[in-house]
Amino acid sequence: MSAPSNPRFDFDSEALDVRLDLSFPADVTRVSQMVFAIMQVVGAMECSHGHEDDIELALQEALANAVRHGAQGDTSKTVDVKVACEAEHGMLIVVSDPGNGFDPQQIPDPMMGENLYSDHGRGIFLINRLMDQVEFRRGGTEICMRKFKKCDVNGNGTNGTNGKH
Repeated sequence: MSAPSNPRFDFDSEALDVRLDLSFPADVTRVSQMVFAIMQVVGAMECSHGHEDDIELALQEALANAVRHGAQGDTSKTVDVKVACEAEHGMLIVVSDPGNGFDPQQIPDPMMGENLYSDHGRGIFLINRLMDQVEFRRGGTEICMRKFKKCDVNGNGTNGTNGKH
């Protein structure tokens, strides 16, 4: 029996409203500053309303991983972030790093007994729990995270697949 394939993103690139496309030096001391700046833009987007906390923590983890593991803290390297909004599907965030990549299937499960007391290894786990869709591309050097629009009282919008809304 083969493993299920990862879901593909079905954003219409023509309908995306790219609000942010930036690069920053891979300096761990800049991560919080970048998250704050990016969240200012995310907060202004109509497609993220009600999801800001989930998006912020997932973004924090993705940027920290890109700096620490992808760029290995080398400030001469850069991390790229793109934030886009699509009316029908919600928020799309793409974080890219200059590293060698990794296989996300090889990340130890932080919920397994031997990993419960580890002081690291929960970033990818958190991202997968906070975002509705997560996909790794370019051999693991790029993470695409999607948060669906939240339904309003009139049923407008799209519920996420994780049933967290």
